[in-house]
Amino acid sequence: MPRVVVFDEFGGPEVMHVVEEPVVEPAAGEVRVRIEAFAVNPLDRMMRSGTSPATVPLPHARLGVEGTGVVDALGPGATGLEVGDPVVLAAVPDASARGSYAEYTTVPASQVVARPAGLGVTEAAAVWVGYSTAYGALVEKAGMRPGDHVLITAASGGVGRAALQIARQIGAVPLAVTRHTANRDDLLAAGAAAVVATDRTDVVEAVRHHTGGAGADIVLDLVMGPGQQDLLRAARPGGTLVAAGFLDPRPTPFPTGTPLRVCSYRSFEHTLDAVVVRRMAAFLNAGVRLGALRPAVGEVFALDDIVEAHRHLERGLHAGKKIVVTVQERRERAMRPVSPAARAAGPPPP
Repeated sequence: MPRVVVFDEFGGPEVMHVVEEPVVEPAAGEVRVRIEAFAVNPLDRMMRSGTSPATVPLPHARLGVEGTGVVDALGPGATGLEVGDPVVLAAVPDASARGSYAEYTTVPASQVVARPAGLGVTEAAAVWVGYSTAYGALVEKAGMRPGDHVLITAASGGVGRAALQIARQIGAVPLAVTRHTANRDDLLAAGAAAVVATDRTDVVEAVRHHTGGAGADIVLDLVMGPGQQDLLRAARPGGTLVAAGFLDPRPTPFPTGTPLRVCSYRSFEHTLDAVVVRRMAAFLNAGVRLGALRPAVGEVFALDDIVEAHRHLERGLHAGKKIVVTVQERRERAMRPVSPAARAAGPPPP
């Protein structure tokens, strides 16, 4: 039977284990996707450890909000797709019940999009969460335009890197914020027009310097916490700050008296909207076709090594590149034709 990753208690990576379960038939309006690969995200770690802001019912909870595969079956009334179509999961809001850490999952047909041509399986597994979040926050929420100076925190992370590329594609000027000067060259190569390293530089002074004294038009805050106060001062009056992350667990002071538009962003407010998802997919397809958008993939693990994949994430060894897990290897071995001689010899000894 197909494999799926589940956990029955909150804790470290070792609480996850792989079990076998029968496939689920897609309900009306749903599709079943045969997962080829999925990415490991910080939200997965939060769900597994019990620190997620959303309730995760135990036992037998699943994980995974991102992945790619092919359509395996269509439920009644599911339209616009065919069995065999390569797709990307656009939203898995109930990841604890049907997450992508599995060989199969079922989702509403409206929550998958065609896999962008030109992306391999591992890249496609790692593309949607980062790029849809960055696009939704910067384009849909903040209204980013060509020429805007955009200050991006946690720029070395997956969403931050996607934001750099998306700003470049729009024609905006991305300014990357990082905690370490050592990340400077990497971020410039990733598309940043300038890098502000907070271990050496004051954010407000640096942003004023790079914007001719005006300040940033848009701030994408993927960190939150007390440091947001400096970001507010680095923005121009009338600018926009979008809070779209939670990397700093410390309380974030409420912004009062600021001449900015301050708003929060959660990706599901757009990835559950079919109209916006179509815009996101069109933008992503165009960016991939032009070579402007490309996810950075780091270590690739097999499904049986999911515990080690999470340990890799917790140790910070991915350096801003997405961790990807492939799930098709065992299936391909099982489906490989067996020669008559091997069939006659019987199974190998245990």
